[in-house]
Amino acid sequence: MSETLPVPSELCATRPSSKLLGIAGDFLALTRPRILVLVLVTAPAAMAMGRNVWPESAILLAVVAGTALIGGGCGALNAWIERERDAKMTRTMDRPLPTGRLRPRQALVFGLFTSGAGLGLLLAYGGGLAAAIGLLTLLHYIFVYTLWLKPRSPQNIVIGGAAGATAPLIADAAVSGTIGVWSLVLFAIIFLWTPPHFWAIALYRKREYAAAGFPMMPNVVGDAATRRKMLAYACVLWPVTLIPWIGGALGPVYGLTALAAGGYFVLSIARSRRIARDVEDRRVFAISIMYLALIFGVMVLELLVG
Repeated sequence: MSETLPVPSELCATRPSSKLLGIAGDFLALTRPRILVLVLVTAPAAMAMGRNVWPESAILLAVVAGTALIGGGCGALNAWIERERDAKMTRTMDRPLPTGRLRPRQALVFGLFTSGAGLGLLLAYGGGLAAAIGLLTLLHYIFVYTLWLKPRSPQNIVIGGAAGATAPLIADAAVSGTIGVWSLVLFAIIFLWTPPHFWAIALYRKREYAAAGFPMMPNVVGDAATRRKMLAYACVLWPVTLIPWIGGALGPVYGLTALAAGGYFVLSIARSRRIARDVEDRRVFAISIMYLALIFGVMVLELLVG
C-alpha cells in the first residue's frame, strides 16, 4: 500500500494547538466581539469629525485598541458576575463559563487584566481625560448596570446603555483634551439606538430573561407598551442622526443615508407593532445592527474621502 497511516504521536501533536485555539476562542467570546465592532466604529468618526484632519496613526490605533480592551474587559467581568444567570438562558448557556470551558477565576483575571491594559493605553496615548472616561465607563457598566440596574429595573438598558455609548467621548478627549459637540452627538446616537435594539431581543427572549430573574421591559410593562417605547426612541433617534449633516460636519451622502436608513428602521418597528410576532422582533433586532453599522460606516468613509 502506498498510503501510510499517521502514527499516534503525529495525531497527538495536533491536539495541543487545537486546544490552545479553543481556549483563545473562549477568552475572545468573553469580550462579546460582535458588540465591540459596532461600538468601536464610532471612535474613528469622533476623532476626525469637525477637524478635517485625522490624528496620527499611532494615536488612532492606540485609542481604538484601548477602548476595545476596556469594552472587552466589561464583557468578561459581566460574564463572571452573571455566570449563574447565563446558565438559565438558551441565548447564553453555551458561553464559556456556564459550560465550564473556562473557570470563573480565569474570566475574572482576564477581565481585570484586559480592562487595566485598556486604561493604560488610553492614559499613555490619549491623556488623563480619555483614561478617566474609560474608567467611568468600566465602573458604570459593572456597578451601575450589571450589579444594580439589570437585576432590579426595566430601565436597566436605558441608563446602563450609556456605558456602551462612550467610545466617541473617549476618542474626542484623546485627540483634543476636551469633549466637543460632535462627540456628544455621536454619544446621543448610540444612546438612543440602544433601547430599541436590546428591547427587540428582550421581546423574543422574554421567557428566558424571566427565568434568569431579569426584569426586562416586556416582562414588566408588556409587549405592546415595549414596542411603543421602541418606536418613540427610534423617532427621536432619526432626526438626531441628521445633525452632523445639517450642522455641516458631513455631506449629502451621509445625510441621505441617515435619512433613508432611519426611516426604514422606524417603519420596521411600526411593522412589528402591527404584526406583534416574535419573527418581526427578530427582524427589528437584525435591522438595528445593520442600521448602526451603515450610518457609522458611511460616516467614516465620507470623513476619509473628504
